[in-house]
Amino acid sequence: MLFTSTRNNKLRVKGSEAVLSGLAPDGGLFVPVELPKLSKPDLEQMLEMDYPERSAFIMSKLFDELSFDELKVIARRAYSTFDGDPAPIVGIDENVWFMELYHGKTHAFKDMALSVLPLLMTALKEKAGQKELCLIPVATSGDTGKAALEGFSGVEGTGVYVFYPDGGVSATQRKQMVTTLGNNVCVSAIKGNFDDAQTAVKKCFTSIELKEALKECGAKLTGANSINFGRLAPQIAYYVSGYLDLVGGEVIKMGEEISYTVPTGNFGNILAAYYAKKMGVPIKRLVCASNENNVLTEFISTGVYSVDRPFLKTMSPSMDILVSSNLERFLFDLAGKDSMVVKGWMEELKSTGRYDIGSELASKLKDEFTGGYAEESECVDAIGYLFDEYGYLVDPHTAVGYAVGSAYSDEGQMIFVSTASPVKFAASVLSSIGESVPSDDKKALLKLEKVTAFDIPQSVSDLFGMEERFTSVISTKEVQTKIVEFAKKLKSQQ
Repeated sequence: MLFTSTRNNKLRVKGSEAVLSGLAPDGGLFVPVELPKLSKPDLEQMLEMDYPERSAFIMSKLFDELSFDELKVIARRAYSTFDGDPAPIVGIDENVWFMELYHGKTHAFKDMALSVLPLLMTALKEKAGQKELCLIPVATSGDTGKAALEGFSGVEGTGVYVFYPDGGVSATQRKQMVTTLGNNVCVSAIKGNFDDAQTAVKKCFTSIELKEALKECGAKLTGANSINFGRLAPQIAYYVSGYLDLVGGEVIKMGEEISYTVPTGNFGNILAAYYAKKMGVPIKRLVCASNENNVLTEFISTGVYSVDRPFLKTMSPSMDILVSSNLERFLFDLAGKDSMVVKGWMEELKSTGRYDIGSELASKLKDEFTGGYAEESECVDAIGYLFDEYGYLVDPHTAVGYAVGSAYSDEGQMIFVSTASPVKFAASVLSSIGESVPSDDKKALLKLEKVTAFDIPQSVSDLFGMEERFTSVISTKEVQTKIVEFAKKLKSQQ
């Protein structure tokens, strides 16, 4: 399996280089030259597999440098840390299902990929004979950061530096990050929003000065954000598995279509669903659900992408994003793999804050995605409704998905992707179900457990008694300097 760049379709690299580099040399994103296809026999074979085997099967189609058996070892080890089934399907009504992706160590869907990625990178690094330290800068809007820290902590030959927007994540998300243990991890808050952090991290990958400084430390950059295709591959697996669970449960017959609603800000999660569909999963509708930062909704509606709008802080902070990095991969597909067209759009976005794909491609875009957004009041109502009507508790991001996608649930089976545990947003969930919110974060968690009977994981309860190891708040201009300092520290520990 060979990969190319969204900004240079003449480039060809192996999967190991795509994963270990993270970002293409030209600043583009790696994509498969051709997506593999899943035949009906493939789907029938996976029907009998457990989740780790299904994940390994999908990854074996994308990374042929590793065998199915090698990938099974990786997937079993990664998902052994989960509480039961990694991606259970919960039905609450005739056509309404929730795929819970928050049963990993950090209680968010990012665990589904970031528990796999360190092991995948280690295996590919060994195959490629790479000896350098892999230094991984991560911009996070809340969940990726802790999942990356947890996944890579203690992994030999790697170092992770996480940057999150100061004041732009929930109290629990912040606490999870700043208390992380391990000698190969570091965390800093960024003055600004997630887009500022993401832009600063992307600049790292194209900085010749940073590359040279890291080379002196025996290190090279790679990515753990969804810009890395190694993150997307395990995500494709849960869309395949969700479909197979409905077939196995005799809710649908093999070949019958279903739909997915995905709350997303950076477009990576729904892109994985799109890839699953392209590979052969019978998916009818893909609903792209946004919060009030509705740049994706407008794009799907008009074909014009514009970041000339206020940046809003919402109760679903992991979706408070205006520049959706993974959209570039879909644009590459939409433009018939014309990398010069994609490069032009990205340059236009950088210089003017907008681009227009034109009416013809805008029509094709609407064929692939349904866009919608939820206002804060609709998000509150969705949490309250699901709890009052079904006794089912969701976090604000999942509520955004339900508020948008429920309009299409009468078309057939609809799976709503549940991206985070409600405990990570205790204050917002409590207020949404009509409860007063204690000022103390731990008391809010305890009250949530008491009034809803939703179990608070011990790992979350313990957070508030742990020491905060990382308290720095830096400007985006300091990011590269801090990364070099971190690399020197790691080198001194070797």
